[in-house]
Amino acid sequence: MANLKEIQRKIKSVKNTQKTTKAMKLVSSAKLRRTEQLSKRARSYALKINEVLGEIALRVAKVQGNENVSRAFRLNDAPKTVDIIVVTADKGLCGGFNMSTIKAVNLMIKDYKSKDVTVRLRIAGRKGIDYFSFQGFDLCDKVVGLSSAPDYDKASDFISDAIKDFNNEVTDKVVLVYNGFVNMLIQERRIKELLPIGLDSVPSVDSESMLDIEPDDDSAVLNELTEKYLNFNMYYALIDSLAAEHSARMQAMEAATSNASSRVKSLTVEFNKARQAAITTELIEIISGTEALK
Repeated sequence: MANLKEIQRKIKSVKNTQKTTKAMKLVSSAKLRRTEQLSKRARSYALKINEVLGEIALRVAKVQGNENVSRAFRLNDAPKTVDIIVVTADKGLCGGFNMSTIKAVNLMIKDYKSKDVTVRLRIAGRKGIDYFSFQGFDLCDKVVGLSSAPDYDKASDFISDAIKDFNNEVTDKVVLVYNGFVNMLIQERRIKELLPIGLDSVPSVDSESMLDIEPDDDSAVLNELTEKYLNFNMYYALIDSLAAEHSARMQAMEAATSNASSRVKSLTVEFNKARQAAITTELIEIISGTEALK
């Protein structure tokens, strides 16, 4: 039977851990509410910019023909080089949140390599950087602190090199991978092909609803809007991933708190049994000593 002091020490240690996990759950819950509100506002803007982008892209395609549209809208079924942009958390203690994204990226890399496609990685988030660096991958770009504190300008800077390489035909495709927020209990792995966009991936509109823009200005407007579209998609992915991270950490800390509570109960039972055994042993010794004196 374990020593009573040792069991008491374990109970105290588990209770301290339980206090920590409960506090972390409350913190994540508060952060999730703020991030969820920001995510909803960003989603509304994203839907609108997608709608406008689709309208102008279709107008340009009708005027110039699909073959003359910007490279950003010409699909490539046989890419030679692909940029994969990965968003993970900077911190752990959020269950399988990070590994879900990492596993998806590993499967993509394996699939692309089987087709002799060169894969380049650009990673936001310490957990993803640490994993792929340890696996021996040569990261094309990396940033720490952006996934835990999304900023539009920093997000634009991070994705700018990927856009430049695509426009300069260094790469043929840009893919964004992250874990997105669905609700308090569910996170959804999301894989979005940022470039090329493809006219079938944007909302279709009737010609009567086309924006009143001069044909000569269409291409310039489309190029500027495409850049904003890509920058904002990167920013929105960071916000969406952060909301999912908070919800995942909240669930993980709730499970840890529950497990700690169960552990305290089992240790308390063990302590009571040990104490009863000690009392019984002392009584037997007293009775035996009394009998010996007779």
